[in-house]
Amino acid sequence: MKSPLVFFFTALFLMTFSCKNEGNVQEQTEAKAPASPVENLQNPQPLSEEFKSYWYQGEAEITSYSLEQARYGEIRNGNAVLVFVTEPFLQTAQVKADQPAASNITVLKLNATKNFNTGIYPYSIMQSVFYPLANNQHALKISCSVQEWCGHAYTQLNNRSEFEVRSHSYFEGEADEDFSLNKSILENELWTQLRINPKSLPTGNVEIIPSFEFLRLKHLPLKAYNASAELTSETYTLTYPDLNRSLSITFNPQFPFEIISWEETFVSGFGDKAQELKTKATRIKTIKSDYWNRNTNADSALRESLGLE
Repeated sequence: MKSPLVFFFTALFLMTFSCKNEGNVQEQTEAKAPASPVENLQNPQPLSEEFKSYWYQGEAEITSYSLEQARYGEIRNGNAVLVFVTEPFLQTAQVKADQPAASNITVLKLNATKNFNTGIYPYSIMQSVFYPLANNQHALKISCSVQEWCGHAYTQLNNRSEFEVRSHSYFEGEADEDFSLNKSILENELWTQLRINPKSLPTGNVEIIPSFEFLRLKHLPLKAYNASAELTSETYTLTYPDLNRSLSITFNPQFPFEIISWEETFVSGFGDKAQELKTKATRIKTIKSDYWNRNTNADSALRESLGLE
């Protein structure tokens, strides 16, 4: 039987490498180009002192939005939150690194959440993107989870020699899937790419894998679709003619390129309730915080400051 002293040091080790080191990025890996045997990598994106000063302070940027979400042919009121934070990433395991190392890849992570009600029951959606700060290849990992009272679903893409996708759902035709895709632009990664350098965003006629959230809610295959992309000084717009869908993101043209709002137009609902509606998200407030340390009851005041209570 292990002694109390052994249990103490085991617990201390686990606490040391918990999420408390989130946002603690080692500057030595800031411009490291991820190794890849298949992608034709461009030179790493140079990072300015302004960029480092904003993103390397051991804090996340948290922005709350007032949400008008189209679902089942009606508009539902709710809230959305975008959490951006830099962190070290292990390319092989494709998880956050607990230990500093020269081989770590620095990523800009986005956790995007939505919460809204449909009648009696709630929806909770979260999408995560791990995008290299080098800004010279696709996102290293993307995941999406959707929870509501009917059940829950989860999709994960890992960027290896191909895009490796695993998906699980309570729907019979989507229950358990495991497949690979040729690499294409990922709509999910464009939100993080915008925050690094909007001018690097793809434009013109391109093939894009739409947001995992959209494909899941519409029960559409996860694959690349034809799209057109347009960039102005303050707006980035994607149009998918085959999906009857468009997405327009409005951002601050000055660093740090904050996302002010977005609109997504598509056909919502099924059968007689199907109609074209527009989802809208409008910024409420932005704060910087080491939120992983703000977990006491007293810290709930921060939620109030974001307009989430």
